[in-house]
Amino acid sequence: MTLLKGRIGSSLRRSSVFALGWVLSACTTLGPNYQEPEVQWLAQWQPDLYGQLSSENSQEAIDLAFWWQLFDDPVLNQLIHISKQENIDLRLAGLRILESRAQLGIVGSTLYPQLQQLSGSVIAAESRRRGGLLPDKDQGLINYQAGFGLGWELDFWGKYQRSIEAADAAFFSSVANQQNMQVLLSAQVTDLYFVYRTIEHRIAIAKSNADIQQRSFEITEKIYQEGQESELDLQQAKAQYLATLSTIPKLEMSLTTTRNALALILARPPGEIAELTVSSVKSLPKVDMVNLQHIPAHLLIRRPDIRSSAWQVAIQSAQIGIAESDYYPSISLSGTISWSGSTADAASDNGLIGVGPGFTWNIFDHGRIENNIRVQDARFQQTLERYQQTVLSAAREIDDAAIAIVKTSEQFVILEQAVQASERALSLANTRYREGYSSFQRVLDAQRAVFSRTEQLVLNRGEHVRSVVSLYKALGGGWTEHSIDELMPPPLKEIMEKRTDWGELLTTPNIESTENTAAELEPEYGASQYDQ
Repeated sequence: MTLLKGRIGSSLRRSSVFALGWVLSACTTLGPNYQEPEVQWLAQWQPDLYGQLSSENSQEAIDLAFWWQLFDDPVLNQLIHISKQENIDLRLAGLRILESRAQLGIVGSTLYPQLQQLSGSVIAAESRRRGGLLPDKDQGLINYQAGFGLGWELDFWGKYQRSIEAADAAFFSSVANQQNMQVLLSAQVTDLYFVYRTIEHRIAIAKSNADIQQRSFEITEKIYQEGQESELDLQQAKAQYLATLSTIPKLEMSLTTTRNALALILARPPGEIAELTVSSVKSLPKVDMVNLQHIPAHLLIRRPDIRSSAWQVAIQSAQIGIAESDYYPSISLSGTISWSGSTADAASDNGLIGVGPGFTWNIFDHGRIENNIRVQDARFQQTLERYQQTVLSAAREIDDAAIAIVKTSEQFVILEQAVQASERALSLANTRYREGYSSFQRVLDAQRAVFSRTEQLVLNRGEHVRSVVSLYKALGGGWTEHSIDELMPPPLKEIMEKRTDWGELLTTPNIESTENTAAELEPEYGASQYDQ
């Protein structure tokens, strides 16, 4: 009974030591606690986007997550859907989320005993003794030993806790980066799609004008052969017709390169895209007003790239605390249990149980620790400055896109009138030429004006659409939260699961260790300074 009490008391003492370690590890966390970076000017930045913001009472606001639906183009909707399933860059962004989750698991393990090592060995030896005073003797023996070692550096100064905070922030940053890739992907597909449609229109205009000019050339050629006109009219008509015809191959080349760029986004080899050949060429859309649910400042701070930049600040903030922990001693608990024996004559079996604290302290570092803290602090300030720059760049993108929408709309009205006037002038020039009141040069000038003004009108409409795309991209629209099934296509998940045991990382959308940190670090937008 006395022996049992002694063992119980010894176990209680060891448990007390471990419990004390846990308590001490939660006492101190060095370094600054992360705070959401503030943008002083953003709360007062309430632009009307040059009149682009419409009243929510008059029209239904556009869902930013699916902003491209305002163009009401089924082909575009289908292409974006395909791109979000097949695009390789988006898939890589999803894989980086998995990587960061696995990295978080590595860092989280540092809160537990870092050394948990089981060791053992068996050595067979044979000895021979010949000559000398002692009698000759041959002997074989086996030495064997086994042991278990435990080493636990207590997180007395919060070094490991800060590492976990940094890994948490890196995980959220990878999520934001994947969302930002969705934003870029939606904008790229929409932009390339309408560039493709614009080029199709330009080719159609060039062919139409080439047909008109070809007829004029054939008429002048017939008249010249009859001796009624000079060769000058013939050559001028021919030159203008061929000049217009020569623009078509370059446009067709641009059409092919644009299609190939779109195919790359869709993860397809260069070639025909069946979806683009479904519908005939139709007029490019015109968006007169932008309908938003929130003010631009509120939307701006939610842009995924800005959120990612904020998480980079959090990552570097934790690095300062990690660097400061090097100033202080590393306190650890260690223990070992071992057993050894031998088959040699008169050899005994030996057992050892040992446990106790220890510490190491770099007291002379010649300024290394201090300067490392300075390095981490300088990097922290750099992330803050980059965050401010990211917000400023985002605001500029919004403003640039908004003014482009307004001015391309104004230009469209003028160009539309110019096209109508050019077409009327061509009609009058043809009439006057047939009646002999003007030279053929007037007809050629009028044809050239119609071609030029019509193409400018199509280019303007294309620029207007691209400006709308740029605005919604600048507002951070086009992303949704993805589950793990959406991040990883089933065939890819199956391949990875066959190659490596991923546990629950490929089945659960989130991991519990990030939830509390998310609640602590992620700002509450409903009560932020930008909602005032």
